[in-house]
This record gives sequence, C-alpha cells and structure tokens, in this order.
Amino acid sequence: MKISEFQKLIEEIYFTKDSKRGLMGTFAWFVEEVGELSRELRSCENEQRLKEEFADVLAWLSTLASLANIDLEESAEKYAKGCPKCNKIPCICNEDRENK
Repeated sequence: MKISEFQKLIEEIYFTKDSKRGLMGTFAWFVEEVGELSRELRSCENEQRLKEEFADVLAWLSTLASLANIDLEESAEKYAKGCPKCNKIPCICNEDRENK
C-alpha cells in the first residue's frame, strides 16, 4: 500500500473522531502510542505485538498529518534523493547529534 493510500484509509476510518479531538488531543494519543512502541522495543519478546505497535504509531502519525492538512507521501519526498543534509545514500553525515 502506498503512503497516500494508507493516509486516505486512516482518514476514512478515524478522521471524524480525530477532528473532534483536535490536533493537540490527537497528538497526545500519538505520544502514548510511541510510548507503547518504546516498551515493546525494549522487550523485543513478541514480534507480532511489535508489528502492531509500529502500525499504531504509523496510523496516529498519519491522522496527525491529515489534521494538519499535510500529505505524508509528499512529505516523504524530503528523503527521495538520500540524506537531506549530505544528499548521499547511505548517509555519510557525522553522527554527532549536535551537528544535526
């Protein structure tokens, strides 16, 4: 499934509910899902559960983008030619976080 197809599907399923919650309320749910993914990544005991948490985070990110009127597929173009800083695949940037 393309990113745009996924975003449209999530809109069809959840946009009405998410719109009522608003951008910041929906962002709070997104952060909670990231926390759940974090817990699963730390344990790495259940691959199916890990897949489900990745899917949840992707769905909440998608709904946030929709609420903000952002096309995720268009946004992903930032990386179409490689690293946005060094323009290389793979990235050859310094890994020092202070430089990013």
